Amino acid sequence: MVMYAFDRFVDDVKKAVEAASGMRIEEEHISTPPNPSLGDLSCTIAFEIAKQKKRNPKEVAEEIAGKIKKSGLIKEVKTAGPYINFYLDWEDFAEQVLKEAKDESYGQNDSGNGLKVLLEYSQPNPNKPQHVGHLRNNVLGMAIARILEANGYKVVKANLINNRGIAICKAMLGYLKWGHGATPESSGMKADHFVGKYYIMFTKKAEEDPSLNEEAQKMLQKWEAGDPDVMELWKKIISWAEKGREETYKMLGTEFDVYFYEEEMYERGKEIVMEALRKGVFKKDESGAVIAPLERYGLPDKVVLRADGTSIYITNDIALAYEKLEKFNPDISLYVVAADHKLYFQQLFKILELLDYPIVDKCIHLWYGMVYLPEGKMSSRKGIVVWLDDLVNEVVELARYETAKRNPDADERFIEETARKIALGAIKFAMLKTDMRRDIYFNKEDAIRFEGDTGPYVQYAYARANSILKKLGESKTAGNPALLSSREEKELIMKIAEYPNVVKKAAEYKPQLIAQYLLDLVHTYSMFYESCPVLKAADEKLKASRVALVKAFINVVKNALSLLGIEAPDRM
Repeated sequence: MVMYAFDRFVDDVKKAVEAASGMRIEEEHISTPPNPSLGDLSCTIAFEIAKQKKRNPKEVAEEIAGKIKKSGLIKEVKTAGPYINFYLDWEDFAEQVLKEAKDESYGQNDSGNGLKVLLEYSQPNPNKPQHVGHLRNNVLGMAIARILEANGYKVVKANLINNRGIAICKAMLGYLKWGHGATPESSGMKADHFVGKYYIMFTKKAEEDPSLNEEAQKMLQKWEAGDPDVMELWKKIISWAEKGREETYKMLGTEFDVYFYEEEMYERGKEIVMEALRKGVFKKDESGAVIAPLERYGLPDKVVLRADGTSIYITNDIALAYEKLEKFNPDISLYVVAADHKLYFQQLFKILELLDYPIVDKCIHLWYGMVYLPEGKMSSRKGIVVWLDDLVNEVVELARYETAKRNPDADERFIEETARKIALGAIKFAMLKTDMRRDIYFNKEDAIRFEGDTGPYVQYAYARANSILKKLGESKTAGNPALLSSREEKELIMKIAEYPNVVKKAAEYKPQLIAQYLLDLVHTYSMFYESCPVLKAADEKLKASRVALVKAFINVVKNALSLLGIEAPDRM
């Protein structure tokens, strides 16, 4: 089990109190006092003992404290009423923290015990480009994967490509009717945007002529029957959609270990459904559609196969669940999908339970809130849609302007590369700093600011700290952590020491904890920087000690940003 300095201090406190009180000390008994003058950790076990033995809690606390001697990282023990307060052996603690924080793997632990997690996210539509909602999904998926890996889980990053079905048939039919042989190259369009153009064209024309929807349904039937002409058109459209999608993933840094394709699932899904129908798990309604009867479980009944024999999303998701189980045998199966699919996943998991799916109790829907723009909620019909690619390009332009202004002598390559790092950092941080279950209001001008609760604010603090090291060059003078005794220095060391526990808590599907920690860390560093000169320290020994602290800060920021999928530019 990996233990860091602060964990060791907590462990020392628990063992000392257990030995002195004869009681088992749990996590809830230990907390950080609101005021540093009251110590570095506080224990509340005296309340519990006093209640059991009908004694004065203040006297109980004093009795326990009197039995505890200095040991490990415990330098002193005092009481404040019923609270038992512990003070760190600061010199030893600071030395341990600075040594640990130099390691690139700082914060990583083995709390996941090597459990295998299959994490499905992104799930793009092949009939149109990814929009801002998909952006939040991609960013969340990658952050959750990295955080789980840092906690000792084995993560399989999976993507389901919905490359068949009625939506793609609408794009195919739109191209067949109005494409006139055009290609993305001849149109000068990114390939997935080109496909999306014909899907949108189809949906608008279908509002005026509903018979187009019947044509699309017939095309789906032909696809499932393997019609050669339909299959040839499908392969062309799908290849364009895939080309554009992969370009977007590369730009975002989104990665997967395995791709599942809907085309490979639908036949198996139908077989599972028909077998369940024969066993009486499912039934047919008056139209001939196969239904999963879920009303008795407080859920609406769910169609699992259309009356015409064609499959729908849930048919394929049933098959996919078994495919995941057979290929990867995961301990936990996660689905990162928006909040508007909550009912769908309740139905899917209940259906899997009815089918005796062995790990249904380990299937978790990680839902996230909507993304609102200054114009309101995105809507294809109202035309309020911001495509992911377009948004990134717009933010890159804002970042390019800011980068060029701050670096008037820089070459174009530096400006372009830095602007892209800043833009992606701004977008990802804005998507991750809020609890994933809350809706967010995304404003690109706010996200790109170098001050406030933004990604660029964190990146800029990292770049400024790096500039200090560049100005100093190499020094042969060794630092002494005992010299880091001011309030600001101690607070920064303590904040750095907190990082491993933040990583551990973030594994509870809470990437926002990493983002919020970074904001707190940078604020703490700013207070240190303003009060404790590094370049102009009183002597070389103190300078070397503060340089060691700056290096620890730099490493933790880079480490934490990487968990969020954000790059840390050395210069901005």
